[in-house]
Amino acid sequence: MNEPEPRSKIRVMIVDDHQVLRVGLRAIIDAEPDMEVVAEAGNGPQAIETFLSHRPDIMLLDLRMPGMTGTQVIVEVRKQIPDARIIVVTSYDADEDVFRAVQAGARGYILKDTFTEGMLEGIRNVHAGRRLIDPQLAVRFMERLHEPSLTARELAVLEHVARGMTNREVGVALKMREETVKAHLKHVFAKLEVSDRTEAALTAVQRGLIRP
Repeated sequence: MNEPEPRSKIRVMIVDDHQVLRVGLRAIIDAEPDMEVVAEAGNGPQAIETFLSHRPDIMLLDLRMPGMTGTQVIVEVRKQIPDARIIVVTSYDADEDVFRAVQAGARGYILKDTFTEGMLEGIRNVHAGRRLIDPQLAVRFMERLHEPSLTARELAVLEHVARGMTNREVGVALKMREETVKAHLKHVFAKLEVSDRTEAALTAVQRGLIRP
């Protein structure tokens, strides 16, 4: 009687700009009998090239890296491999960051401070075709879909305001009248449901709309 063929291992790729974290992840994953790390990358462009050459089953992707964000990597990879299975691994749980990543095609996310507990099961679930989304975040996503989004111009004004610039200085930087800056800020306050510049900047940073 023929022996059944062994099940192939889940082929995992790790993308993170911190080598120590990559080494730790590799040790944890390679210790599992049903999975193995087949590739690593330390930045976005390298991640895209390596993914296309190795075609792993799962990519564990750091959301924030210098030069190119995790979301940009997801977009570029899925242009060529639409069914790529990508799990975002991040230290940040800002709504907007994760929302953008999932919107770009990530199958789920794991926070770095808790990921060792659920990471392995998460890899297996995503490999099986399921998604890995925290229930609380799923509810937040639904709320986010119904929230008015900031325009590119409003975000630009808000970014300059967060740097401590006055309306006049923002106007000069963005080549617009001071009255126009005030109008944009009025719309920002209404959309974020805040009452002043400081609260608007803090809320935007917390949601991941702008970088601190």
